[in-house]
Amino acid sequence: MSSGRGGPRPSTTTTGSSWRSSSRRLASSANGSYTPHRSRAEARATCSRWCRWRTTSERYRDYHDTEWGRPVTDERGLYEKLCLECLQSGLSWALILRKRDGIRAALAGFDPDAIAAFGHRELKALLQDPRVIRNRRKLEAIIQNARATVEMRDDTPLAELVWSFRPPPRPAPRTYAGMPSLTNESKQLAKELKRRGFAFVGPTTVYATMQAVGLVNDHLAGCFVRDEVEVTQRNVQRL
Repeated sequence: MSSGRGGPRPSTTTTGSSWRSSSRRLASSANGSYTPHRSRAEARATCSRWCRWRTTSERYRDYHDTEWGRPVTDERGLYEKLCLECLQSGLSWALILRKRDGIRAALAGFDPDAIAAFGHRELKALLQDPRVIRNRRKLEAIIQNARATVEMRDDTPLAELVWSFRPPPRPAPRTYAGMPSLTNESKQLAKELKRRGFAFVGPTTVYATMQAVGLVNDHLAGCFVRDEVEVTQRNVQRL
């Protein structure tokens, strides 16, 4: 549950060039490239419990085991997660995972600089591209958010801003009923992102992004991934 304290929290990370240098050390967690301490087979052999949604499909299992909740501290990785959560709104996550490779190809590898340069012609092409979610409002938000991401670099880079809203640790949820859909921190981060020009970043979408990029660890108590995520989160604390 929420800590009950709103407003921007002091960053647990360093700032400026130090943040950007440190971020690169954890950038391997983006796009599912993080390598756990042990293989998934070893983890399964030593633990029989995991988050229930993991079992629904192979794509879900891979996303759960190697990506969801593992800290992402690089700009492109965070921007990608914001894009995917925006596209998923009102749809199933299974659909997004199934289309993800095509979405990445259509959206220039989630490169904020490339997408920020998209104009009417590129938007029109996206609206006709079966690889993506052809929702004008969502696609316009993705382009707008790329421009906002680029504009932030000389002030407070996206990664630095997002991680400054990291909430204090809370007990591991034991059931999905114990997991919030939004928190005071997600409300405040959504408000700040909107102030900086981002669109389609409501507090529920932002909280889902916080879960995905490791600001919170919402793997259930006993899930074999949870401990690995906590170790990586401690590395972020030391940046």
